[in-house]
Amino acid sequence: VQPPEKPLEAEEWNRLRESFPLPEIFEEVMFNSMVRCNSPIDVAKSLLTHVAKSNGDIPYNLLVKYLVLCVQQRQTSEICDVYDIMKIRFKILESGAYNVLIRGLSNSDQWRMALTLLEEVKKIMIPSRTNYESCIKAASRHQEMNLAFELYHEMLAKDLIPTLDVLQAFFDFSRGMKGAELQKELFGILLYLRENQIYPQKTFMRSIKLWFESIPGGNWRGHLTNIKDSGQCPVCNHQLEDSDLTEEEYNNLRERIIRDVIHGTDTFRKTSPQEFEAFQTFVENRLPFDIVIDGLNVSHIKPRKMHCENLFDAVNCLAKDNARLLVLGRKHMLSNSSNWKREIMKEMQNKADFFFAENISEDDAFLLYATLQSGKHCKFVTRDFLRDHKACLSNSLTRHLFRKWQRGHQIVLKKMFLSVFIQQPAFCYDCVVQTTGDTWHIPYKDTFEEKYSYRVPRKWLCIQQK
Repeated sequence: VQPPEKPLEAEEWNRLRESFPLPEIFEEVMFNSMVRCNSPIDVAKSLLTHVAKSNGDIPYNLLVKYLVLCVQQRQTSEICDVYDIMKIRFKILESGAYNVLIRGLSNSDQWRMALTLLEEVKKIMIPSRTNYESCIKAASRHQEMNLAFELYHEMLAKDLIPTLDVLQAFFDFSRGMKGAELQKELFGILLYLRENQIYPQKTFMRSIKLWFESIPGGNWRGHLTNIKDSGQCPVCNHQLEDSDLTEEEYNNLRERIIRDVIHGTDTFRKTSPQEFEAFQTFVENRLPFDIVIDGLNVSHIKPRKMHCENLFDAVNCLAKDNARLLVLGRKHMLSNSSNWKREIMKEMQNKADFFFAENISEDDAFLLYATLQSGKHCKFVTRDFLRDHKACLSNSLTRHLFRKWQRGHQIVLKKMFLSVFIQQPAFCYDCVVQTTGDTWHIPYKDTFEEKYSYRVPRKWLCIQQK
């Protein structure tokens, strides 16, 4: 439906409605179209007036759609008027309407009204991340940093994960501002990035750099660099933290993973206890391995190649230097199908140990068990991020150790044009935000890429205090 370009009279709206194939949903379709085409407010208003005259009132869903149009065009007084109407007519609004109202008001000179609405939402439900972030950005824009941080901590306490966009806003709006408390809060955000292994993208990294350099009397200087393989920063010569766990940390992590993840709630949903016991016996008889490979996962690395060829290339690439390999496979790989050729499978079994699980098994638990039982030197290969298992670990220290161990032990295979893979090794230094007090080292990515977060960045921001 193409919305009209100017307001219509009642009979004109009626004619349009009657010519529409489904008259009962005409208004809804027309409003959707107005939002899409960003129609003038007075056109939308003329339809609302027509509906009100015909029906005696305006349905809730049409008011919300009209509200979306007002927010889109930053028509603050209209947003306030619609809210007043809705407040009188409906005892309670649902989350969609609150989202639109808070977003619209927080971008206007009536931004404090958005805070009042946020309080209203809290009485009936947990506000959404968007609700909080709209209010945080509004407070930051008006240099009310204490209020912005208060909302940020409230949001974290409710287990709402902030977007990088809102974290960047804190650095953008604090530029040049004084205050030890403010500095402490912003350092806290950097430590939040560390704790959660979050890599800012380039624009966010620049905001961090500019904020440091703008601290009055701080004498901070930032430089972009690549860390040497040895873990030394070429700018300040500082040696980054080691990615290795201590013996005690490693044993603690291994026990926790075996208790919380492998024997916890999530393993045996997709595998039987008997199968896992058989796997444990298999592993114990052949320990230790140098590299454990998630065979099914790696076999899909190049979509246009046979699965067994992908896996064969990976095994060849990793079997150099007589490394002892364990490949976790599935029984269907032995069926001599179009993707799994028997002779290629045989040849691979000369170079690596294979364990073939039932076709429905969940192999992350197998992967973690075999790698951890092999000892600190053992690495693993999968393109998964193992996010679920981090969530099963019971405390934040263990989750931190798990991520650190993962960063130091997960090998990433990269596709090359020919049949060769190159392996991005696990680094000897730890790839997370780190500080010594007068230096900060922040790994960053060129673009935001949630999907491949296990790929650690090669680029760093080094910030030092002169």
